[in-house]
Amino acid sequence: MSALAALRALSARIGADPALVQGAGGNTSEKNDGLLWVKASGTWLSDALRRDIFVPLDLAALRAAIAANDEAGIAAATTGGSGMRPSIETALHALMPQRVVVHVHSVNTIALAVRADARDVLSGRLAGLPWAWVPYARPGWPLAREVARAIAGAQPAPQVLMLGNHGCVLGADSCEAVRALLDEVERRSAAPARAMPPPATTELEALARGLSYRVPSSADAHWPALDRPALETATGGSLYPDHVVFLGPEATVARDPRELDLAIRDFRRRNPQDPPYVLVPGRGTLLRADLPEGAEPMLACLGLVVARIDGTVRLRYLSAEEEAGLLGWESEEYRRRLRRD
Repeated sequence: MSALAALRALSARIGADPALVQGAGGNTSEKNDGLLWVKASGTWLSDALRRDIFVPLDLAALRAAIAANDEAGIAAATTGGSGMRPSIETALHALMPQRVVVHVHSVNTIALAVRADARDVLSGRLAGLPWAWVPYARPGWPLAREVARAIAGAQPAPQVLMLGNHGCVLGADSCEAVRALLDEVERRSAAPARAMPPPATTELEALARGLSYRVPSSADAHWPALDRPALETATGGSLYPDHVVFLGPEATVARDPRELDLAIRDFRRRNPQDPPYVLVPGRGTLLRADLPEGAEPMLACLGLVVARIDGTVRLRYLSAEEEAGLLGWESEEYRRRLRRD
């Protein structure tokens, strides 16, 4: 693993920043001596200095599988016998020609990538950088096919891929260079979050008493409920894949705190379990207490995104078909089940 020391340090640094990566989201890779070392599915980048989170794959075999449109060949290219699955975005990392590749769910880039005019806005923001736009596709194999189309024959090869309703991918030939590129993309895509009032923590704790819900400790997790533009954006539909995978496609709202039980029961009539979270306008958010550790960072990500959208721009929400594709996907079910030790 000493050959991956720089990648591990970079991954841990990125993974510690909730504005770039949330929970088990995001992934990094390095091509080294015929191998592609890529983050394992369900692991956390923030753990990169404490745990072995990278899976080696035979790069030639992997690229041959991609060329043959053989999705199963990705698993077959895995070496080393760690028992971990490679990231669902492994094909994307193999397609990028650069040595080091980083995929982040930056809240700045997501806030732009969910706009209906995202491509035009990004063209101005990223002028002068070697970048390409990739329309939304389900993470994994469908996204890899869109990436292949976006980079095919491009000169120079794109170093930045902006993913519709998803985030961004960056590639460079060293960890230092890709970090500098990420910093530049963040600078260009920056959108300050609106100032939000504090959550009504005491009132929320009283509302949660006797229910299977808790008050999130992260202030950002409350932001979707704390001003009108944020609430309207958060309840308008699903904005990006990880939110759907970990928190579901439907935002439950208790417009009147006294009707919290009613809102939960209404959700339960249409679903097999209680809502993952409930927005209480003007007060904050309640999170179901039995959800895994990664749920709160995902809710905080939603807060960080909606606080950067002012309500005046038209958004491109995921369709019902796109949501269903995420919820019925075995690879994401595997990732959702994993727990961090």
